[in-house]
Amino acid sequence: MDAGQVTFARRTTRQVTVGGVPVGGGAPITVQSMTTTKTADVDGTLQQIYDLAMAGCDIVRCTCNEPEAAEGLARIVPRSPVPIVADIHHQYRMALAALEAGVHCLRLNPGNIRNPEHIKLVASECRDRGVPIRIGVNGGSLDERLYQKYGGKVTPEAMVESAMTELAYFDEVGFDNVKISVKASNVPLMIEAYRQLSEATDHPLHLGVTEAGPGTSGLLKATAGIAALLAEGIGDTIRYSLTADPVEEARAGRQLLEALGLRERKNVDLIACPSCGRAEVDVIAVAEAAQAAFGDREIPLQVAVMGCVVNGPGEARDADLGIAAGNKRGHLFVRGTNVAVVPEDEMVETLVEWAEFIQEHGVERALARADLHAAKAAAEADRAALLDEQGDDANHSEQRVELIRKLT
Repeated sequence: MDAGQVTFARRTTRQVTVGGVPVGGGAPITVQSMTTTKTADVDGTLQQIYDLAMAGCDIVRCTCNEPEAAEGLARIVPRSPVPIVADIHHQYRMALAALEAGVHCLRLNPGNIRNPEHIKLVASECRDRGVPIRIGVNGGSLDERLYQKYGGKVTPEAMVESAMTELAYFDEVGFDNVKISVKASNVPLMIEAYRQLSEATDHPLHLGVTEAGPGTSGLLKATAGIAALLAEGIGDTIRYSLTADPVEEARAGRQLLEALGLRERKNVDLIACPSCGRAEVDVIAVAEAAQAAFGDREIPLQVAVMGCVVNGPGEARDADLGIAAGNKRGHLFVRGTNVAVVPEDEMVETLVEWAEFIQEHGVERALARADLHAAKAAAEADRAALLDEQGDDANHSEQRVELIRKLT
């Protein structure tokens, strides 16, 4: 089957609307993140919100932990480019204050606000205002009673029960404008909790691995949990919880959805070969330079950086655009067809220029502007020179194969 035709059947859920952005009910899966600024710092928080929106974030959460934060939200919400969720912990009055500030959604942690009357009061206010609530269960702040009920440890069953108990309080006041999360820092625990929750309710689900951590470790943990569930059709909105600039969370979320075919590509999808004995350039350095050059440009093309002209254009023939090194030159190709030759130090600049042209004018116009005969002749000459210099087996693979055969 053509990879472009593969889709994941999504679980059917209700739909809630967060400030005009639909979540669940077949709507595109959304990306969320959270500001790290003090919410009372209106200008600093707005700057971060705009940065997040530019990185592909659909919904942004801000803490509302003190009166000054609620006052900040009143100034932030009207100027925000995306809907704002107020993050509430412990103090139900902060939830009421955030509603007065005009936020588009509340996040309540059942482990922190435990008085049923306070919970129902907030739900009633949200019902009357048409504001949704996310029930945000967190494995690290589970109600002590549930913790003890399930043997003094956090279990998927305990997390799901926490969510369903909160939902029952909402039902008492006729409020069902709800989305739910059951996050944990343990990936298998998080996956199983969401699986059980998806069987227990049809409310839309907010996916995340809480406190995933920094760097590659955090990205891997978050991706392992979120992607596993998305592949099962579970999840309506996602958030990477990384120890990093929140812009990195938004980028990671967007890239994951694009990689899974769950959102249309917004930015460049940069692919690169892992390098080999035939590589003519430092592929990693060129790929990183290209990634930096494209930045957040909204050019939804797949762009390839290949280490050699011998196999590069063929291996990356499905890419919209690519470049391969050979004989101190860069050989540019569009959909596997050689179109230009440029000096090695102009490879990245040329990639960006051609990507912009294709984005504006299309592939056919790009091919029409090229001297295809000259580009093909140059590529073939450099390919022949490399084969003559290095032979057919630059990685010495066949020698290893022969050794294996002798040993076995």
